[in-house]
Amino acid sequence: MIDLHTHTLLSDGDLLPSELVRRAAVNGVKVIAITDHADHSNIEFVIDSLTRAAKALNKFWDIRVIPGVELTHIPLETIEELTKLARRKGAKIVVMHGESPVEPVIPGTNRRAIEAGVDILAHPGYIKEEDVALAKVRGVHLEITTRRGHNLGNKHVFTLASTMGAKMVLDTDSHTPE
Repeated sequence: MIDLHTHTLLSDGDLLPSELVRRAAVNGVKVIAITDHADHSNIEFVIDSLTRAAKALNKFWDIRVIPGVELTHIPLETIEELTKLARRKGAKIVVMHGESPVEPVIPGTNRRAIEAGVDILAHPGYIKEEDVALAKVRGVHLEITTRRGHNLGNKHVFTLASTMGAKMVLDTDSHTPE
């Protein structure tokens, strides 16, 4: 089992990175990406912290930990810039907080994230068909999420991505021990 979208207390999660990873390993997860929320204010701190945690945990535990970020509620004009910065600073996976139906995400975020080449567009809600087509061309994975509320768009995302041949990924968007 693989989970590429999780959070720790470095953003809005409840657990230390080591506790999140330990709980995931006990539940059969073999690869986990920790993708704490980031914007201009904390991106370097988050990536540095998760890179250190991943290095230690990968050395001693039988689970692969991938350090990353979830760019969240940022101006459209900065998505590409922060995607590039995240990669330069060592994020191995860049997730973009998509246009979830339960949060006031800026319209156009889905499109800009795909254009910027993020790895995963998280909970993209009622994504437009043309954006799914672009995600297919750019190799951006569209997330099917188990997180309550964000999952309201799952059927729409799955239907379009399946029909159009876009890549998908199933993630938890975990924030709590449960």
